[in-house]
Amino acid sequence: MLTAIVGINWGDEGKGRMVDLLSENYDIVVRYQGGNNAGHTVVNERGKFILNLLPSGILRPGTVNVMGPGMVIDVEHLYGEVSRLREAGIEITPEHLKISDRATICMPYHKLLDCLEEDRLADKKFGSTRRGIAPVYADKFMKKTLRMGDILSKDGLKEKLSDIVEWKNLTICGGYHAEPVTAEDMLSWLNTYAAPFADYICDTSEYLTEAAKDGKNIMFEAQLGALRDIDYGIYPYTSSSSTIAAYAPIGAGIPQIKLDESIGIMKAYSSCVGEGPFTCELFGKEGEKLRAAGNEYGAATGRPRRVGGFDIPASRYGVRVQGADSIALTKMDVLSYLEKIPVCVAYKVDGALTEKFPTGDALAKAEPVYEYLDGWMSDISDCRDIGDLPEKALEYVRYIEKKTDCKIKYISVGPSREQYIEVK
Repeated sequence: MLTAIVGINWGDEGKGRMVDLLSENYDIVVRYQGGNNAGHTVVNERGKFILNLLPSGILRPGTVNVMGPGMVIDVEHLYGEVSRLREAGIEITPEHLKISDRATICMPYHKLLDCLEEDRLADKKFGSTRRGIAPVYADKFMKKTLRMGDILSKDGLKEKLSDIVEWKNLTICGGYHAEPVTAEDMLSWLNTYAAPFADYICDTSEYLTEAAKDGKNIMFEAQLGALRDIDYGIYPYTSSSSTIAAYAPIGAGIPQIKLDESIGIMKAYSSCVGEGPFTCELFGKEGEKLRAAGNEYGAATGRPRRVGGFDIPASRYGVRVQGADSIALTKMDVLSYLEKIPVCVAYKVDGALTEKFPTGDALAKAEPVYEYLDGWMSDISDCRDIGDLPEKALEYVRYIEKKTDCKIKYISVGPSREQYIEVK
């Protein structure tokens, strides 16, 4: 079984929690895009873990985890993430973790350029995480980056690094009038943080091709959501990579493989970190109560998330572009305090009502049209069967299923691994 786990909305939908849950039935989990600019939170019997770079299957001893060629890897962050997991008793070995030799290295000068540009933009900023993601992807497509396989050749690495640093300083010094970086410092950084992963670097494309031939179950894990995709998201307030399920085999390094299934993850309400259009946003006490109930703070940045009611136009669009076969609805339990549940059923653009998800200036001008559904006003965290849910909770699930035109297969009723309902 070849399955993609993808976000339907703006990210932070609970993908890590669902990957950790479902990975029990998979031999391999692959991260196929993005870097450490988002976080996946996993809660299990060992504790609470926030993963930025590592696939969420890393917490299962029998699962092989792959970091694919579509990723950009800050090796200093990876070094720290691996160290923290080891301190918590998680075993990580080259048999357990494989890093593509084609994955791009996110260097310190990429983070520097990210910060310099956000500072220059001031109040016009894109809401970057300042972790170098846009600069490193830009350099990748300009063919001026280092890849993980480059660290295996010390002589070749020095020459490539020297040429790239000379080129980067044209922008750092000439464009932003900042202090130059040196090839010596960058090489020292690589020796400290990248060299320890030398035994983990391999041709993961070959490994996954053979695994697929052998009938292994492979899960493809995305970062962020459909609305942050570089092509199909709320451009330019997007990530710099493709978060779409169709990209999974490409970013994983096995473009010849076809997916069997796409599972879309979405919350029972909406949340968003960063800048850009967020039509369904709730403000004041209504928004503050929902943010507090859902503990809505970015796993990667700690920033308070913007929150809103469930957004039907945005979610229906996300389901379509992700080609979702089924949905995992997360954080259903968070809504248990509400007597009336807000749902954004349509947008108003220049006075005209639309149920479609617009783009560009139309999206920026869109206003939400809210309806309020009856809440269930009771704790559902102990529910383990669809029949255990209160009638109003069940009505809410069926309402979302109908409006998004996609069956809901899983319902999360709490953060722990066992707190979910599988809809048979």
